[in-house]
Amino acid sequence: MTRPANTPKILIVTRNLPPLTGGMERLNQHICEELSHDFDVQICGPRGGDQYLPPGIGYVGSPAMPLGKFLLHNTWQAARRAQAFKPQIIYAGSGLAVPTARLAGRIAGAKVLAYLHGLDIIADHPLYRAFFLPNIRSCDAYLVNSQNTKHLAQSRGVPGDRVTVLHPGVKLPSFANSESKALAFRKHIGAGKRPILLSVGRLSPRKGIVEFIQHCMPIIANQIPDILYVIIGEEPNQSALTNNAGIAEKIHAITAHLELTGHVHLLGHVDDEELDCAYFASQVHVFPVLQQHNDVEGFGMVAMEAAAHGLPTIGFAVGGVPDAVAEGISGRLIEPNHYDILAERVIHQLQGNETTIAPNQCIEFSSKFSWVHFGVALREFFHKQISAS
Repeated sequence: MTRPANTPKILIVTRNLPPLTGGMERLNQHICEELSHDFDVQICGPRGGDQYLPPGIGYVGSPAMPLGKFLLHNTWQAARRAQAFKPQIIYAGSGLAVPTARLAGRIAGAKVLAYLHGLDIIADHPLYRAFFLPNIRSCDAYLVNSQNTKHLAQSRGVPGDRVTVLHPGVKLPSFANSESKALAFRKHIGAGKRPILLSVGRLSPRKGIVEFIQHCMPIIANQIPDILYVIIGEEPNQSALTNNAGIAEKIHAITAHLELTGHVHLLGHVDDEELDCAYFASQVHVFPVLQQHNDVEGFGMVAMEAAAHGLPTIGFAVGGVPDAVAEGISGRLIEPNHYDILAERVIHQLQGNETTIAPNQCIEFSSKFSWVHFGVALREFFHKQISAS
């Protein structure tokens, strides 16, 4: 793509892009796409990431694993690109990329911006606290995914006047074939006409899936004997800051121990098309996130995705989840660890009463968070930063 000579230039430095998977990766993918509409964008990211982006964006890849090799190679490539490209802004897609972005910023004489996600701030690794956090505190401006992440950033010494909250966006689905998609998913998993509870996301301790099965599923199954809890997700093997091994094994163990095998279905990884079908087929999205000192739910993109499909979320008011779930509109928020109330709210939603959340309420709420709205706000933020240079 040929651009006018005076088009502002942005160099993006991040490990969080496809082919790696997760909410941060999807978010940065959209950021790259949206910025490319107004700016001359080049990217230093994980190898293979250019296959997931529009053509015409300059891209250099580094091996995503092991982490140390990525950081060294990515830093070298970012330094070379900064010198040759001479961008006005270096953007770090997470706290992990900030030291590289700051080095590139010094080479190019550019502003350094970072998007912080929560774990960026509270990661408990000694090297991260000693090296990465001081670099994070020294950026020129920040985007964060929720009010909770902003508070966490300020508590770790990030200047609050440099922080702007920009919630991740959501893809608004088509409802043209929603019924047939729901039926196809039910047939695929053998659900028949059973009511479905759904959880979506990487299987990490923070998600609270094991605890939900232990404390809530016996109560729910007692009241609604044909209930089926479907869990979509797998254990990440590319996480830089957390160890999430063994969650699937724990899910199988607690399910067998409580004799709930017929009520819990661990589906694993699915593609976007099947996930779309799963949302349409389900009655409640449960989000029993735990409050942990060394891990945090930065925003809760799956709750917004569920709402876009007309599916209410019921979960704990932890981390950035209250930014993604509107109480009484797109779901119900419960104080952490109150599993009896969580189970009660799920049962009420399934049985239908005066507290039932309607699908149209969820859809209307999620429409305010479309990627189109996100893109407009994102580009305005970057234009403002460049104008202030």
